[in-house]
Amino acid sequence: MQVTRRRRRVQKERAGFLAGRFGRRIPLVTAGTSALALVAAGAAFAQTHQFGSQQVGQHTRNGQVVSSDQYIAPYGDRLVVDNGKIMSSTVSPDGTHLAASVTDGGSALAVVDLKNWKVQQVVGNAAASSPRIKGNDVGQEGPVYSPDGKQLWLGQTDGYTRFTVNADGTVSDPTYVTIPADGSKHALVAAAVFSADGSTVYSAVNGQNRVVAIDAATGAVEQSWTVGTAPRGLVRVGDKLYVSNEGGRPAKAGDTTINSYGTQVPADPKTGATTTGTVSVIDLAHPAAPVAGIAVGLHPTALYAKKGAVFVTNTATNNVSVISTANDKVVQTISTQPWPEASVGYEPDAATLTDDGHLLVTLGRANAVAVYRYTSPQEPVSYVGLLPTDYFPAEITTVGKQVVISNTRGIDARRPTTGAGHATHDTTSSVQRFTLPDDSVIRAQTAKVFQQNGWTSGSVKVAKGKSHAKPVPVPTRLGDPSTIKHVFLIVKENRTYDQVLGDVPQGNGDASLAEFGANVTPNQHALAEQFGLYDNTYDIGTNSAEGHNWLMQADDPEYTESSAGEYARSYDTEDDALGHQRTGFLWSGAQAAGKSVRDFGEFQQFLTKPSGASWQNLYCDAKNMDATGQGTAYPLNSSSPIPSLNDVSVHGFPKFDTSVPDQYRYQIWKQDFEKNGPANLNMFWLSSDHTGGPASPAAQVADNDLATGRIVDEISHSKYWKDSAIFVVEDDSQAGLDHVDGHRAPVQIISPWAQHHTVDSHYYSQITMIRTIEQILGIHPMNQKDSAATPMSGAFTRHPDYTPFKALPNRTSLTDGVKTAPSCGVDTPAPQDPKAAPVPATKVPASARTLASQWSTWKSQQRLTGPNAVPDYANPAQMNHYTWYQTHNWAKPYPGEKKLYAPSDVPGAFIPSSENDG
Repeated sequence: MQVTRRRRRVQKERAGFLAGRFGRRIPLVTAGTSALALVAAGAAFAQTHQFGSQQVGQHTRNGQVVSSDQYIAPYGDRLVVDNGKIMSSTVSPDGTHLAASVTDGGSALAVVDLKNWKVQQVVGNAAASSPRIKGNDVGQEGPVYSPDGKQLWLGQTDGYTRFTVNADGTVSDPTYVTIPADGSKHALVAAAVFSADGSTVYSAVNGQNRVVAIDAATGAVEQSWTVGTAPRGLVRVGDKLYVSNEGGRPAKAGDTTINSYGTQVPADPKTGATTTGTVSVIDLAHPAAPVAGIAVGLHPTALYAKKGAVFVTNTATNNVSVISTANDKVVQTISTQPWPEASVGYEPDAATLTDDGHLLVTLGRANAVAVYRYTSPQEPVSYVGLLPTDYFPAEITTVGKQVVISNTRGIDARRPTTGAGHATHDTTSSVQRFTLPDDSVIRAQTAKVFQQNGWTSGSVKVAKGKSHAKPVPVPTRLGDPSTIKHVFLIVKENRTYDQVLGDVPQGNGDASLAEFGANVTPNQHALAEQFGLYDNTYDIGTNSAEGHNWLMQADDPEYTESSAGEYARSYDTEDDALGHQRTGFLWSGAQAAGKSVRDFGEFQQFLTKPSGASWQNLYCDAKNMDATGQGTAYPLNSSSPIPSLNDVSVHGFPKFDTSVPDQYRYQIWKQDFEKNGPANLNMFWLSSDHTGGPASPAAQVADNDLATGRIVDEISHSKYWKDSAIFVVEDDSQAGLDHVDGHRAPVQIISPWAQHHTVDSHYYSQITMIRTIEQILGIHPMNQKDSAATPMSGAFTRHPDYTPFKALPNRTSLTDGVKTAPSCGVDTPAPQDPKAAPVPATKVPASARTLASQWSTWKSQQRLTGPNAVPDYANPAQMNHYTWYQTHNWAKPYPGEKKLYAPSDVPGAFIPSSENDG
């Protein structure tokens, strides 16, 4: 692999990493070190290891590396769309244009000229957009053209924006067609279809569990039918409408149910995942007739109709139901499980049928199209193979002999930048086209898809019967003993590698992007010194909704992926049955393996706080708890609607709320730890480094750093240290820039059995970390993603170093920036390290006070504090600029820019926040 000039330079420095402090040469893991060098410590890599020290964005012979443990190299032609993620798309009736709903790029609609293979028009609510529309929110499905191609309807939160389609394919004259909210339930429209004559639009109103008929000329709702929960896909076959209900049938008496957008959905009591999926059938010739229902697989999403069949993609059961339109019965179920090692996680999400009899099904999470030979509804299909796509294919259609695919994430977060660095919200998407090759080519491409996903035989090995293997840190087989009995997973919020560790010269960092260096995060730096620096590890998601799912489910289910255009049905899917995978969560897998679990805030949904539980009072309460050993004076209650998690949760440990200091969370955990000891799996949500609370950003990150250091100190000085491992990870890395990739994040592996004093530059991800935890505790992988992942065996050694960790005092005042001093007094920090960048001053310069006041007003509207606090509610571009200005004393523009901006003027301020339903 080619090594960058920057990496060659830093390799020379790494040989001396900490040598002066520890008095000896520090072993290295660099780009030039083979995998076998790590194996020398005693643990072997799984067969799926393939990335070495490659970086996200790098082009290799296997394709371009992306942050989800995959390579991408699509078959055919690729058009990269640098305007955000494509949530859904449709081709015009004449086949000349593709209209795509987009998000996370400052617009809502992109029109692609398929003949000239270019993005022809982008429409949104930015002032420069022509035409300009009210908002950039878009639904899971659509847009849709009228049969004559003269209208385009774009689904948004409470109805549609109807455009006139011009002769050149562009759109103009937006008109708003509103579907009223039903109490607190917005319309949240999904798929729509026109009547044959174009006079009526039939819409799946996802948020209200109904389908409506809309007069295409006036926008009036003329008819309504109640269907199942969360109607998603919609097709018309003659006088019948077929509607896929992602949440399945309505609940019956005696069902176990979990909430989804105000509807109680039949769900598994252990995992909280939905247990039914249905397709409703509406008889348009007899509109008053009862709506029929057909049972299909779980999470039915896309519908496609042709030649007497309706094809239903069931994203959670990984198959396609074939409904005969002659009798409305499922006559065939087609498996979309190409890899025998895992039955779920491929997420089929679109289908089409070619004129020559090939059924094509996109597998979103596998970055592939599955190809089958098809003759009739009843005749079993024959599997041909796979063709590779870009990142997360979501729509597929044919235009003549051409196959056209839209890929939601394109080439990952790789939009052109100013050179200042990458961010996770530099989202791309892509359109792909090709002529379907013959079967021999498809079979050859199948091997490529397997390689790009790391699908190898024997990836998941399970010990048979009672194991007699010698304990090692990361066993090769599930069920073999590990030297590690207690795993601690500490989940933080939103930081990139460069933001925190960019100032460490021995790593591949950029000090100019280090907002929270050694004087803000002394413990994180000291932990990297003692237990190893990981400078090539990636988070996958772009926000908390995705990130916590990747950590708890080793996946971001299609439902959450496709909801990103508005996040109005749910953001925190803890309280949404549709966001839960049927194979369960990390904790339920641990329970199935006979392991104990204890949860401290992670994946919690609800929080109640007593009167007086302000940040200042909780800060003082934590100091009193630490000094006296007394319990809290302000008992909080944090809980989860998922029964299996709620049962193992410490309810006094609060979930996300930036008005709760992490010092308080540490004290709640410490008292529980000293009383009860640890479980086998211990999960934490330490969220102060999200920032946005009463204290300054540096103070909140320092609070988080100190809490983490004190947790490690407590564990490492306990009797449990000898068989413990602590994994520290961000949920995502969206809150800043990184010079390598926006997904690169700081992680730490802390254990007597961890490699000490190393720099490890191998490619790792959240998925490989979760697979490592699974391997240690004997948890069976949850889906194809963690099944294919490589355990981080090389990060461990068979020769433990039991030296404990001593937490360092904070060098940044924890009360810095608070408007009202705590009753117990302001915090006095330890002296700063003069060799490190100084902590930014809190006092706003006189020249910036008006600007800072505007930002303070903006902050007060962002739902960052209190029981109803929402992670990532704030617009990401605004939040990142605000933090940058504060950490640079309102004196330095955001990287790549020439001036400081007011909130409304920030480039990207018109990008919807991840959670903005008010």
